[in-house]
Amino acid sequence: MERTFVMVKPDGVQRGLIGEIIRRFETRGLRLIGLKMLRIDEGLARRHYRDHIEKPFFPSLLEFITSSPVVAMVVEGKAAVQNVRTMMGALDPTQAQPGTLRGDYTNDKQLNIIHGSDSVENAEREIGLFFTPEEVLDYERTLDRWLVSP
Repeated sequence: MERTFVMVKPDGVQRGLIGEIIRRFETRGLRLIGLKMLRIDEGLARRHYRDHIEKPFFPSLLEFITSSPVVAMVVEGKAAVQNVRTMMGALDPTQAQPGTLRGDYTNDKQLNIIHGSDSVENAEREIGLFFTPEEVLDYERTLDRWLVSP
């Protein structure tokens, strides 16, 4: 099983989409193994978005991501990184397909409700930024045998 990091961004929290986003992941058969609501401070934002610090849009990204609480999640499942990214849809709302989270709920490139890791390596790094090992729970879910072949 693969793990990935997912964050419901401030606009998704403010719009009341947390439950819908979690519902879609669980309906898909992905397992939630870490969950918390927090307010990102500037230091964490800089560590999380380290690859964007020198980009011209970084100041507005920093202001946005620290403006309101977010919901951080660790999601586990077969090909979790790719599954989550497919479910999120394209970053550009004009490219996001209906049925994806962004296709159904966004119309702005920055206000795109959700972040998901783009690789297993980045998922490990991002999970480590937001969760301690004790906050990521491994548990048996009896329905898993009906969702993923051995």
